[in-house]
Amino acid sequence: MPSSLSADQRARLDRRLLSGADELGVPLAAEAAGQLLDYIELLFRWNQAYNLTAVRDPEAMVIRHLLDSLAVLPQLPQCARLLDIGSGPGIPGMILAVCRPDSEVTLVDSNLKMTRFAARAQRALGLSNVAVCRERVERLDSADRFDCIISRAFASLGDFVRLGGPLLSDDGAMFAMKGRLDPDEMADLPPGFDITARHALAVPGLDAERHLVVLRRVVDS
Repeated sequence: MPSSLSADQRARLDRRLLSGADELGVPLAAEAAGQLLDYIELLFRWNQAYNLTAVRDPEAMVIRHLLDSLAVLPQLPQCARLLDIGSGPGIPGMILAVCRPDSEVTLVDSNLKMTRFAARAQRALGLSNVAVCRERVERLDSADRFDCIISRAFASLGDFVRLGGPLLSDDGAMFAMKGRLDPDEMADLPPGFDITARHALAVPGLDAERHLVVLRRVVDS
């Protein structure tokens, strides 16, 4: 397996993570911060051989993967069951699972390489609240419902709702992590769903637009 982080690198990443989390208003306990850095270290090592993410630098991973995911926490309600669609190597679901140990988090992705890594990370971090599923989302059992469904750069909003909507509980919500918002994309939603909130997110150290779009079923009056 390729090289790991040095002690100095790890200490620098720890400071970056903790300061960024404080800026986001989601201070981390030492155990959670350690698990998140273990995740980044494992991702860094696997990425050298298996090309799991285009982000190569560990500090950039902390910003673009950890802090980018943590930025949604203030807007994410407590979810008994959370589904991360198109999770890739476990982003954001694995990161949210560390911070929400009371949530059962399912990571779904059709890519074998990604799900092999996610399963390895789940075991390494000891996350009993995480399940990894290698499957296309449209093939999941629609009788299995989730309180919250999230995705990061998975698909258009319309496709996200069309694919994930059947898996959402009646009073649940869907959360799409986006960069710049496209008005045409936001208008192209399937019947029965509506955007109920749009949150601009400021990710420490990231000079780029980030938004969280919240979608719910339309309730007939």
